[in-house]
Amino acid sequence: MKQALHFGAGNIGRGFIGEILFNNGFAVTFVDVNDTLIKALNDRHCYSIEIAQEGKPHIDVRDVSGINNRENPQAVIKAVAETDIITTAIGPNILPFIAELIAKGIQERKAKASTQSIDILACENMIGGSQFLKEEVCKYLDKDDLEYLDTYIGFPNAAVDRIVPAQSHEDPLFVVVEPFNEWVVETKRMKNPDLRLANVHYEDNLEPFIERKLFSVNSGHATSAYIGAYYGAKTILEALQTQAVRSQIQAVLGEIRQLLVSKWGFDDAELRDYHDVIISRFENPYIVDDIERVARTPIRKLGYDERFIRPIRELKERQLPYANLLKTVAFVFTYKDSHDEQSLKLQSDLSQKPLIEVVEEVTGLKDTQLIAELVDSIEALITAK
Repeated sequence: MKQALHFGAGNIGRGFIGEILFNNGFAVTFVDVNDTLIKALNDRHCYSIEIAQEGKPHIDVRDVSGINNRENPQAVIKAVAETDIITTAIGPNILPFIAELIAKGIQERKAKASTQSIDILACENMIGGSQFLKEEVCKYLDKDDLEYLDTYIGFPNAAVDRIVPAQSHEDPLFVVVEPFNEWVVETKRMKNPDLRLANVHYEDNLEPFIERKLFSVNSGHATSAYIGAYYGAKTILEALQTQAVRSQIQAVLGEIRQLLVSKWGFDDAELRDYHDVIISRFENPYIVDDIERVARTPIRKLGYDERFIRPIRELKERQLPYANLLKTVAFVFTYKDSHDEQSLKLQSDLSQKPLIEVVEEVTGLKDTQLIAELVDSIEALITAK
């Protein structure tokens, strides 16, 4: 049986990536530091997924196991050396922490004189995730190792999309996911092009699809969370039932559409249909998606290349409208969550520093006109309160 190594035994890993790999005939080894999940995987070697739709159908995923990389790093290195494909779903900030293990596994493949090509796919909510992971892995390799990597180890970027809400079950492996899923893989950086997964879409140039997803799903989802929180909603479904929130999401997606059409040549009518599907996914009555989960880490989401500031920058460059995205950013700056470290830091900074200074620090912007527009938008919202 083909072997897959997946970093991250969380809900996305089990409820999306693991399911696809299993359906393609792989035995999947999950790597994680959560000992409860790892022990359950090794005790049962299977788990169930529930699809959040009428009838709530279940899917069984079998031939699974786990490795605790904190307790048994050598087993991870051995698995890297022997697997047929490597995937991740651990969050962009965690990728550097697995790089050394992957590097040592690559060195072991080289020591065994393995000529089997392998691809490593970072399935994260970021642009260029696999290439970022490659840069981190290369920090641990010497010249000979790098030559081996360039020959046999591919890092094709990937775009993934499936809503998996925060959840808690008596069975730690059980996971509820939405029916929709999309996984797109970049072909031009693949080293093993013969290994293509069913129900995965392959494209030579992934960037348009990554930006379509990031600027549509991630921007729209976050917009519903931050504005929903402002109006007192506790869940995304509740937020969408507030007309002001729904109208703002539609307006934001309208600006995003103009950018995607102008930059990548997407068909406007097809994008409208895609955005209608996105809103319907947010309104799925079988999913309870908490505002706090979607709105967490606001500082990261306000980053220079993230879901709000990047489309604003690129719309401005093209002299296209971005007023609704500006308004949404103001809601992010005023968002408060006493349980979220980044929210607490952002509000602390705002209380101690001039607003313009915080905007510059958080967004990384140098464009004085755009910074001034953001400051005006935030001040207008604060005054309106």
